[in-house]
Amino acid sequence: MQKKLTALLPYVVILGLDFYLLPLLAGDTGPAMLLMLCVMPLAALISALVCGMRTGFGLILPAAALLLFIPTIFIYYNSSAWIYAPVYAAVVLIGTGIGGAFHRKA
Repeated sequence: MQKKLTALLPYVVILGLDFYLLPLLAGDTGPAMLLMLCVMPLAALISALVCGMRTGFGLILPAAALLLFIPTIFIYYNSSAWIYAPVYAAVVLIGTGIGGAFHRKA
């Protein structure tokens, strides 16, 4: 189990950077919407795809995405951003699922 968690650590860090640093680039509502609707989900999807291809399908990374995004609601957004937490978790779940289909077991 610890080996699996260690393998997921780089992808959790990428999601953390995605959720905590990218919102700093949005100065106004327009760029913030572009980030939340396009850039952040795309970054989460790509990292989940790579994670799925390298480690296989799992539910830990989608759960981590959900838990990582929730504090950003209070830091950067307002209560209307609650819907994005399960959406980002679903995007990561889909990404790990697709990536897991291409996973080769050693």
